[in-house]
Amino acid sequence: MKGLILFIGASLMIISAELSEQQESSEREISVITVNGSIGPTTASYVSRAINQAELQGSVCLIFELDTPGGLLDSTTDIVQAMLASDVPVVVYVTPSGGGAISAGVFITLASHIAAMSPATNIGAATPVQMGGGEMGEDQREKLLNYSVSYIESIAARRDRNVEWAEAAVRDAASITEERALDINVVDIIAGDRQDLISQLHGWQVDGLTLETDGAAVNEIGKTHAEQFLGYLFNPQVMMILMIMAIYGIIGEISNPGAIVPGVIGVVALILLLYTVAAMPVNIAGFVLVALALILFVSEAFTPTFGLLTVAGAVTFFLGSLMLFEDLTPLYQVSLWYLLPATILTALFFGFIVSSGLKAQFGKVAKTGKESLIGKKVEALKRVGPEGGKVFVQGEIWNAFSEETVEKGERCEIIDIKGLTMKVRPVKNQEDQEGNHGR
Repeated sequence: MKGLILFIGASLMIISAELSEQQESSEREISVITVNGSIGPTTASYVSRAINQAELQGSVCLIFELDTPGGLLDSTTDIVQAMLASDVPVVVYVTPSGGGAISAGVFITLASHIAAMSPATNIGAATPVQMGGGEMGEDQREKLLNYSVSYIESIAARRDRNVEWAEAAVRDAASITEERALDINVVDIIAGDRQDLISQLHGWQVDGLTLETDGAAVNEIGKTHAEQFLGYLFNPQVMMILMIMAIYGIIGEISNPGAIVPGVIGVVALILLLYTVAAMPVNIAGFVLVALALILFVSEAFTPTFGLLTVAGAVTFFLGSLMLFEDLTPLYQVSLWYLLPATILTALFFGFIVSSGLKAQFGKVAKTGKESLIGKKVEALKRVGPEGGKVFVQGEIWNAFSEETVEKGERCEIIDIKGLTMKVRPVKNQEDQEGNHGR
């Protein structure tokens, strides 16, 4: 009986320990984020938010699945700073096979607590010209190169990785495969898939903390709707469309007051455009040229240049739009397939629609009714004087009076109309009388 009690007690203890271990395992969590594509402002916001969320949830680690051709240096710097300051271990995993961590991706991978790569991936080519874009002078290029070299060296040294290769990745655009990266201490793990990575991470030491990833739940942190929407906005083609919508909407409202809808659309597009421009290093000279193009387009409506200003505006608009994004990485350059149709459409829009509307709004108003008769020269049917008389106007006989006498058959000029009576005065210029008689 005593042996049975001991057996039951031992069994309960084992079951209790197993349940406790399962409960502890179920409470452990690994956060996962995925970044595919270029690195921009919304990417930096997404990564920072994910790190904060992983810290608040007490995640074992944050796996950052990365496949990027590069991106903006400012956004990359923001991501690196967030990773270096993170209390939760960040594991950058370059995946899937065929992908890579290029340019900006090198900085991000080196800044991770643990770096991993899938088979058939590559890392490297972090030269600043790929990250900054645009035309640079030799001095500016040298400064940017030296800054990038020192920056990536400090990151590699901070994570105890290959500093010499990091310098070569920036200075010489060096690029290597995952096998070579593992051999020369650029990355720490080669994993076939996410589950393989999680298995290899178990027991890994990070800043004195042992990772316990086996059995941990996986929590994928996706982008919010706002981040997805703003990520779509930070696209040069979309920014180009927003600029055109703002121009069309606001100018359309000015040329057709009261339409409301074009004005609202134009203002909303302008606000979104200003938001994206504030976060992107857009070329100011390009904006000035676009503004000059608008001035030329509008001037065409008030100047008889027979389309010369419209043509000049179209050329200026094209050059300005082309320069607008030249300071960005090639990944953010506007496509000519968007720019050429946009330029032609804008020239046609201003040349025909806006020009007509502006002429109607601000041109001389044509006189109609009685006001259109003032200034006309007519013939007196009867003697016209202070006491009255008759004149013949456009097939009608009108009562008239004049402070100076106008004899029958003489020409006189209408100077005012009061009710049904015209006030006239004699045409004293003999040449004018003769010319009107001749007509």
